[in-house]
Amino acid sequence: MTDAVLKKFAETVLQVGVNLQENQGLEIICSVEKSEVAEAIAKAAYEMKAKIVRVRWECENIDRLTYLNASTQTLSDIPKWLVDSKNYLVENGFCYIAIAAENPSAFNGVPSEKIAAAARARGKALKKFFENVMSNGIRWCVVSVPTKEWAKQVFPNSEDPENDLSKEIERSMRLHSTDPVKEWKKHVETLNARAEFLNSHDFTALRFTNGKGTDFTVGLALGHKWISAEEKAQDGLNFIANMPTEEVFTAPHRLKADGVVKSAMPLCYEGQIIDDFSLTFKNGKVVGFSAAKGYNTLKQIIETDKGTTRLGEVALIGKNSPIAKSEILFYNTLFDENASCHIALGKGYPTTISGGEQMTKRELSARGLNDSIEHVDFMIGTSDLKVDGIMKDGSVIPLFIKGDWVI
Repeated sequence: MTDAVLKKFAETVLQVGVNLQENQGLEIICSVEKSEVAEAIAKAAYEMKAKIVRVRWECENIDRLTYLNASTQTLSDIPKWLVDSKNYLVENGFCYIAIAAENPSAFNGVPSEKIAAAARARGKALKKFFENVMSNGIRWCVVSVPTKEWAKQVFPNSEDPENDLSKEIERSMRLHSTDPVKEWKKHVETLNARAEFLNSHDFTALRFTNGKGTDFTVGLALGHKWISAEEKAQDGLNFIANMPTEEVFTAPHRLKADGVVKSAMPLCYEGQIIDDFSLTFKNGKVVGFSAAKGYNTLKQIIETDKGTTRLGEVALIGKNSPIAKSEILFYNTLFDENASCHIALGKGYPTTISGGEQMTKRELSARGLNDSIEHVDFMIGTSDLKVDGIMKDGSVIPLFIKGDWVI
């Protein structure tokens, strides 16, 4: 990105994404390869009078070496200082920006069992932090910037893949506009209108069908609430958790999913690719699955805990969203999930239940919300997808025909 675009990027993420306030702390998670991005965000944050900006650096090459050489037991030992540092963010009112700039194939050849064990241990150790993220106890935002290896995978035949990927990110983030913040507000209004329509109808279930083999009905949690791009944190301030975003989403009922769902796009999970996979559900639970690629990784996800056999999110996105129309496979869930309707295995968001932020786990479970230490989105939307909303009286209202909204 040019300096001018990078400045827009930083300001948009801070103002629209986490909605940083004066005298508030900020933590940034960033790859060492993209230190200039963290620096630009930090500079813009201090110009907005941030109290302190802390950066936690990541390096996939070192992570790969660690996975290959450390024992599973060692990888599962999460240090107390990391737990304390994450809890510190919640306890001291920090914002949190994660820059997802990874190589989709970074961990090829690493035993999936090691990756799964480490992920499971992190989920358990950082439970308090992740629960606050899921219930909007902290304002957070995930964004992406191009890296060399990621760009090569997205644009393998390009003379300048990193530049090409950068342009796509700029477009999806609305940075081409003279006023990206204003453009984001317009976009949020459109998504809010769709969420309001869905909420006004209070559907009991959705049915998904397509020519790929998906024939799947998912019940919706009691008191479920459709949410669009902009959410309200527990401190009363709005924020946008994912940028870009094109979705409206809600809580499926953990006991009410039946049928077969086929993946529409590859899933990149912890640096490994899962492709051409399907899941079979009965009474909300995964009772069968297959994958042409990444079967063991998919198996490890499903077996993480009892919650990863059930669903925590269902999201609707039309095929004419800007990311979908690009027809680019990004190998990055942040982008690919915004090109396609998707569902997620694992933990549900308490915010997708009316009043859920104030409910106990038992109360949320009674409403049908799923619980887990994991939350993994995967894409199911195709150009011929049909989605029907099922009312309490059994009547049906078409929501999607041929992959796009009809409301």
